[in-house]
Amino acid sequence: DRGAESTMSQVQNSLFEIDVSEMRAFFNRMHQAGTGDLRKAMQRWLEGIGLEFLRIIQDEIIRRQVVDTRMLLQSFQKDDDNNVWTLSEEDLELEVGTTLEYASYVNDGHWTNPKGVEKRFIPGDVEIGPDGKVVKFQYNPSASTGITLKQKWVSGKPYFTSGLKVIEKMLPNYLDALMEQWIENYFKGVLKGPRQL
Repeated sequence: DRGAESTMSQVQNSLFEIDVSEMRAFFNRMHQAGTGDLRKAMQRWLEGIGLEFLRIIQDEIIRRQVVDTRMLLQSFQKDDDNNVWTLSEEDLELEVGTTLEYASYVNDGHWTNPKGVEKRFIPGDVEIGPDGKVVKFQYNPSASTGITLKQKWVSGKPYFTSGLKVIEKMLPNYLDALMEQWIENYFKGVLKGPRQL
């Protein structure tokens, strides 16, 4: 049959090519990503989130008008002597906080005196306002002046708790944006999408 021979001749003379160069480029990029590029991007992102968290905590300390000698506020700055900043590159884990003992008292609330003590004297420099009340007090162990604290509960100003809630709400969007940006930048031009044949 002449028609079948003609078709067979056309099939034998045509070539069928599959271009897998884009797929190869994609897998090469995936290999590079798996050997450190994504990890490095995540470390930079994690450090940025840590700095943002410190900024939020400082804003909360100011917003809640926490009585402070600036030590608490400064302890939430990276590289301050009282700041905790531990980045584990292996686990992609960041620990951020403060070493100031009184930070938790300010956040959670506290009793002014130890259990069973009704009053105690605290030496320091005292500034009295026109109404006769203490406006400023600076602890000074060698001062002959000071204040007497009566036992009472001081309510906390949950600056840290509030800051955690704020950053927890922001994290999913930050992570989505990071991944979108990373994929767009990293695989740009590698995958061009379906083509019309």
